[in-house]
Amino acid sequence: MRAATLPDSEVLAQGSAVPSRQDRVVDAAGCVLAAVLGGLFLSPTLRTGEGLASAQVAVDVTCGVLAVVSLWWRRRWPVGVALICLLLGALSISATPAGLLAQFSLAVHAPARRALVVAGLWVPSVLLFAIYSPTTDPLAVLVRVVPIVLAVTAWGMFIRARRQLLHSLRDRTHRAEADQRQHEDQARMAERTRIAREMHDVLGHRISLLALHAGALEVRPDLPAADVRATAELMRQTARQALEELRTVIGVLRDVSEGGEMTPPVPQPTLADIPRLVEDTRQTGAQVILDMRVDHADDVPGALARDAYRIVQEALTNIGKHAPGAAAQVLVTGAPDHGLHINVRNTKPVHATSEPALPGSGAGLLGLHERVALAGGTFVHGLDGSGNFVVQADLPW
Repeated sequence: MRAATLPDSEVLAQGSAVPSRQDRVVDAAGCVLAAVLGGLFLSPTLRTGEGLASAQVAVDVTCGVLAVVSLWWRRRWPVGVALICLLLGALSISATPAGLLAQFSLAVHAPARRALVVAGLWVPSVLLFAIYSPTTDPLAVLVRVVPIVLAVTAWGMFIRARRQLLHSLRDRTHRAEADQRQHEDQARMAERTRIAREMHDVLGHRISLLALHAGALEVRPDLPAADVRATAELMRQTARQALEELRTVIGVLRDVSEGGEMTPPVPQPTLADIPRLVEDTRQTGAQVILDMRVDHADDVPGALARDAYRIVQEALTNIGKHAPGAAAQVLVTGAPDHGLHINVRNTKPVHATSEPALPGSGAGLLGLHERVALAGGTFVHGLDGSGNFVVQADLPW
């Protein structure tokens, strides 16, 4: 689950929940710098000894120390620290450097509106200090301090904008990398699904034929030697074809970058291969009637012909698994601009068999539905009004 994230402005306003060691070093250096500059700001008055009474000097130093100490929390509460330094600066010239540093930190970590509002409050604060201290002229103080405050604020806002830009670029980079990984995962999953579907379509029918041939030999031990040899030859040819097709599918998984040569693919099935497919099924003892009426069959696109072959193949495989001994009919019709129509139906088995049913994954018909949907056609399957099981697909051509 993805963790919730705050907007950039809130992240920068709140600062780091747990400051790093480098942040602590920078904060300590800032406090030392503010203290040194505060002493330099106050030293001319202390050297002359005129203007400020001893009590005012004590107040000035105390407020300056408090302002410097408050800088330690400027990352966590930038607005509060800036306001505290601003109030202390109304009574202390030594608190001015700490106030400028707090104003800079506020402009870095808070939205621009807050930084500008606090920057505007420097004007009454400076006027109050000018009234409080007899050594300063209000206009001269405004002319000297206000430009510095505006410059510090602008500098802080520039750094904040730069940080936001870098944060946005990093976030976009992370999102792009995440999207790329997701795209790669989806492509990998789609490829695995395609390979799994091809292995199911390619091997399911061949292995079903092997099982049916082996079952025939098991239930008919009295077969003549010639029939046994013929059945064994059929099993050998079926196994060889299954191995060749498996070799082709597995070859897709080889990594060419490792120096391995890609396995040359075997020819993809076409409409002309459907009669051979039906004949292979008949050799297992199944009763299958084929009716093909396709105009310009040689012009059928390769992908369309392959889909039609796989549909017939899966339908015959399911008949051999779930309705052995049932009579089946395969009808393939079509013409250019009229589409290609495949209809495979089988009756209920006449005699119940005591042999265990061949295992099935239950994904064959689902795979056909997906295949036909990708081709832009329609696919239906189920019992009709006569109790026959029908697999029907209409493919655009």
